Amino acid sequence: MKETEFIIPVGPQHPALKEPEKFLIKVDGEYVVDADVRMGYNHRGIEKAMESRTYLQGLYLVERICGICSCAHTTCYTQCIEEAMGLEIPERAKYIRVITAELERIHSHLLWLGIAAHEVGFDTLFFYIWRDREVVMDLLELISGNRVHYAMPTIGGVRRDIPPEKVNEIKKGCNVLEKRTKYYKELILNEKTIHNRGDGVGVLTPKEAVALCTVGPVARASGINTDVRADDPYLVYDEIPFNVITYDGCDVTSRILVRVDEVLESINIVRYCLDHMPDGPIRKVVSPLMRVPEAEVVSLVEAPRGELIHYTRSNGGMKPYRHKVRAPTLGNILAVCEMLKGGYIADVPIVIAGIDPCLCCADRIAFVDVNTDKRWVWTDEQLRRYGVKWYQQNS
Repeated sequence: MKETEFIIPVGPQHPALKEPEKFLIKVDGEYVVDADVRMGYNHRGIEKAMESRTYLQGLYLVERICGICSCAHTTCYTQCIEEAMGLEIPERAKYIRVITAELERIHSHLLWLGIAAHEVGFDTLFFYIWRDREVVMDLLELISGNRVHYAMPTIGGVRRDIPPEKVNEIKKGCNVLEKRTKYYKELILNEKTIHNRGDGVGVLTPKEAVALCTVGPVARASGINTDVRADDPYLVYDEIPFNVITYDGCDVTSRILVRVDEVLESINIVRYCLDHMPDGPIRKVVSPLMRVPEAEVVSLVEAPRGELIHYTRSNGGMKPYRHKVRAPTLGNILAVCEMLKGGYIADVPIVIAGIDPCLCCADRIAFVDVNTDKRWVWTDEQLRRYGVKWYQQNS
């Protein structure tokens, strides 16, 4: 390291981070030369915990992986189990899952747009966007009874129907959201504050985006046409007309615009589903103590932050032998280190925020002896005892 270079730690506790994560920023003067990330501060052992719970109990754990994209996780998880069981859910249930997922996407993007406005110093826009975010939260509460953790998808379908009297309420809410989102897009396109802080900041070229396996709005803002809903359709997305939003600016501004346009696209998807949703049952009843045949299944959905993967392996029992989650942030986190290079220290918060990181989704732990390269798995009790012993020795 040069004499003029030094390392600035950002995190694990830092005002720019909504969840604890550690970034080591190497700087030369005001410029970022290199960056590294340290994960693991949010690890909760959910994958291991699922191995000791029934498939239905696991649904409640999966939903709490993330408070913002809980529907994406439950949809992905239930698709795994349903495929392993050879269970086809009713058509109406598929449409309701899509409606919930797209309302969740609108909520996630509006929440992030407010945070992005705050990070660039535009707090007035932040407050306005979060005010309008309440509209979609009210719609989610209308159909599910909850503003957070909607608990709609279940194994075999969905828990709640959308009666005709609620359809008009949802459409009215969509009209309000569409009007406000178009206003915000016009403001973003013309407001100098956004362009001064976003244009040419956090650049990730298409080649780098592909090489680093980025997903979701981050990849699409670098001109990569990728979306699980279009590339590998699930539920009824193959029946719904929609556009995959891409921009080729490769910077923070492009990531903002991708999400703004996706809000408008999600509104159109919700309207289409409300108009074309068939009548019929909303779920097939399964036993809480069901046994899932021996199988190995991978399920993909397009979560608000990008491609979400759930893998499950069953052995014919009432509990999964193994369940693994690959959240979108894990696919995007390495790209942040590349985006930061060559930029200013002052741009670090908005560049990190640009991927909309959900660190509690992505965090994981591996036990490795660095001297022997030996790797192993601990139970939650072994990990607890180790933690107690470590603090006793180091306090």
